Amino acid sequence: MSRLSRNYLGLTFLIMLICWGTCFLCSLAGISLENNKLLYLPYLLGGLSPTIASYLALRRSGGTANLKEWLKSIFDFKHNIFSYLMVVVVAVMFILPQCLISGYENGAPVFAIIVMVPMMMICGGLEEAGWRYILLPELEKKCSFTVSVIVVSVIWWLWHLPLFYIQGTGQYGQDYFAFGISVLGMSFALAGIRKSTGSIWLCVLFHSIVNSLMGIYILNDNIWGNIAAAVIMIVCSYALVNISGKTKMFHK
Repeated sequence: MSRLSRNYLGLTFLIMLICWGTCFLCSLAGISLENNKLLYLPYLLGGLSPTIASYLALRRSGGTANLKEWLKSIFDFKHNIFSYLMVVVVAVMFILPQCLISGYENGAPVFAIIVMVPMMMICGGLEEAGWRYILLPELEKKCSFTVSVIVVSVIWWLWHLPLFYIQGTGQYGQDYFAFGISVLGMSFALAGIRKSTGSIWLCVLFHSIVNSLMGIYILNDNIWGNIAAAVIMIVCSYALVNISGKTKMFHK
């Protein structure tokens, strides 16, 4: 693992452990996010730990000159219509089998996605400034695409662990193993998007759309839906990489 990757992961987990550790200790004391809104500050900062660590690690290594340059490298909005359509279609393909197999409850009206996507960039999407911007490409310098994606998914899964023990989070009390299957599927989908378009922004958008859809369609806890979605995402990932290698469909 490269020095940049080590610095990035060290900072990510340090920030996460301090912030979510605070929430966890409060949860043990009977203080939850639901009855103490001040806890949302460490909760949100913990969720942004991959993003914060990305800037700090790149700035330290000379990979970015300043905040403006770093933001510009992430928010590269200029992509063709096929790339944007691909992101939406793959996001729907991730959620749909889970809805059909696991079942769901309505959490919000569909049109709420217009408001939810920008919100979910803060609550999830901007993680891609680290996982897919730094960690995945760095691993691919020494490992195959498949191995790199699996390693990232395991680290990403472990990073989420504290949320399953903090009262008031969406993950609290859920099946951590089933969640890991879902993370594996998303990791392949995001890696396929990153590889086929070269874009971090489209990864941010995909992550935000998926999180928004999960807020609209609240999925039941069922591992078979997660497995089906993961298999579809793995197939989509290899298809995207293969297509991008043969055509310029998803190029700027």
